[in-house]
Amino acid sequence: MCRNIRPLFNFDPPAGQPEIRAAALQYVRKISGFQRPSAANQAAFDKAVDEIAAASSALVWALVTSAPPRDRETEAEKARERSRRRFGARPA
Repeated sequence: MCRNIRPLFNFDPPAGQPEIRAAALQYVRKISGFQRPSAANQAAFDKAVDEIAAASSALVWALVTSAPPRDRETEAEKARERSRRRFGARPA
């Protein structure tokens, strides 16, 4: 799994189209192996990003939960703490 793709469901405020599209772009980059596709592959690359973004958006908006929405900053701090434990403190 690409580490740059983050969960998008059950956040306050909800994930927007830019976040969903960014996740779709990361996914397509990962599975295609292209950071930037050639001109010959650009149309297929863009179509895949659009389709995955649409499917992801439909999924995120269709899901339901009884759990309270998560706070983005709290989740980001938890991720930073996991990183500190895993890799140690960053030099200043």
